[in-house]
Amino acid sequence: MPQIVDQYGNPLKREALKNPQTVRLAEMYRQYPVHPSSGMTIRRLPRLLRAAEQGDLGAQAALFADMEERDGHIFAEMEKRKNALLTLDRAIAPPLNATAAEKSAVAAVTEWFSGIMDIEDVILNGMSAIGHGFSCQEIQWATVEKILIPQNLYLRPHYWFRSLPEQGDQLRLNSDAPDGDALWPFGWLVHRHNARSGFVASSGLFRVLVWPYLFKNYSLRDFAEFLEIYGLPARIAYYAPGTSDEDLDKLLMSLVRLGHDAVATIPLGNEIRFENAATGGGDTFMKMIEWAERTESKVILGGTLTTEAGERGARSLGEVHNEVRHDLMVSDARQTEGMFRSLIQMMLAVNGYDIPLHRQPGMVFDTRKDVDMTDFTGGVAALVAAGDSTIPVSWVHKKLGIPAVQGDEPTLQPPAQAVPAVALSQTPTAQAALSQTTTDDGDVDPPQQALDTTPSPADAVNAAITQLLAPMVTAIKQGMDADAAMSRVADSYPQLDDTQLRELLTRAIFVADLWGQCHAGE
Repeated sequence: MPQIVDQYGNPLKREALKNPQTVRLAEMYRQYPVHPSSGMTIRRLPRLLRAAEQGDLGAQAALFADMEERDGHIFAEMEKRKNALLTLDRAIAPPLNATAAEKSAVAAVTEWFSGIMDIEDVILNGMSAIGHGFSCQEIQWATVEKILIPQNLYLRPHYWFRSLPEQGDQLRLNSDAPDGDALWPFGWLVHRHNARSGFVASSGLFRVLVWPYLFKNYSLRDFAEFLEIYGLPARIAYYAPGTSDEDLDKLLMSLVRLGHDAVATIPLGNEIRFENAATGGGDTFMKMIEWAERTESKVILGGTLTTEAGERGARSLGEVHNEVRHDLMVSDARQTEGMFRSLIQMMLAVNGYDIPLHRQPGMVFDTRKDVDMTDFTGGVAALVAAGDSTIPVSWVHKKLGIPAVQGDEPTLQPPAQAVPAVALSQTPTAQAALSQTTTDDGDVDPPQQALDTTPSPADAVNAAITQLLAPMVTAIKQGMDADAAMSRVADSYPQLDDTQLRELLTRAIFVADLWGQCHAGE
């Protein structure tokens, strides 16, 4: 029997399909976060970051968790970015020119994914790698109708892991072993998110956010202390020379009580004076906090106007920053597709599908922008009417997000045109009236005969339209794509030759006017 291996060539451990790896490592559940953000200083932070670069991810991961927990602005911005993927349609897509076996695998994977509970949580847990640089979800397999599928995926704390930069930047469980325990193949869904290029310890966005977070907390603490004394008069005590240290301590406590309780006792002979409070405000602290939050928004979302309007916010500028957010969303979606590609590979392997890795189905997120259907279809219709026969139907379907018809699938049809009822006895009369070229006396009616024998104006009109749109059609046939051609419809309007068309319209108006004058009395 051939050996089952993962996408990296690591052989399957049968035990991984029965029990999670951490069940055997009881010490993992006795690891608790150390909350290094308490008392964090400018000197301590570089040491913590250097330790992470050398493989000790525990303290850094705990600091990142504290940042997301204690800074509401960071939490809100990260949730915006992570939840953006939940708004996208997703589907299991086959490879190009899929064979029958590959199409069968697509159908199987689609069915299997319908049995995975809380797939949205899997996406959100995977997106935690944006901040940390990685996420590890432990897989609990289950057999359902003789098919092995992931019953649950548990996000394990990031401080449970360490890295080995000198050994391919491997991620390992931070157990009692010197280099930790290797992750079991088929036991983990590991996602590395390259928000920043580099080793896993420095690839998360939180590495950029630690400094604004630190300076913001300094300002918050100073601002809180400022608010405690803002508006209060300064209390100054005078004591006699030779006062003992014990009496000085009592005098100081009396000053503190006086500021808090407005009551105090002091020894006889001492004096307390009240000085006017210093003027000023907390604008300096708030400016520092606002700078930190703007920097956090730029790092996470690529801009600030998607978060708050501020004093100079405007709709047009907000739309520009939304474009930046769309670029980030596309990047996140593509990297998350890689995470699901790993999961699909494991599911196919344990269920006996022998399909090359590059031909396996994959999860695809629909990141296309919405298209104004009215403008788009109007532009395409104008190009087709102008004689452009180079627009593929598949491109139009893709732009509009309309899937192609599968087999005998029912499709929408235009409503039937209502035909007015005509009495049978009226039909011959109407047809006779339309073709009547003689008068009631049997004489030939020259005006009617002239109308009936006049050539159809369609050829002349078509020739005029062809001349009008000739420059645009020529440009399209020279290789211009459909999007640029639609813009050409509007841009080339002043240069179009409408001489022949205007001549036709002038003649038509003249004939209609003359005809009306000649037969006005009839």
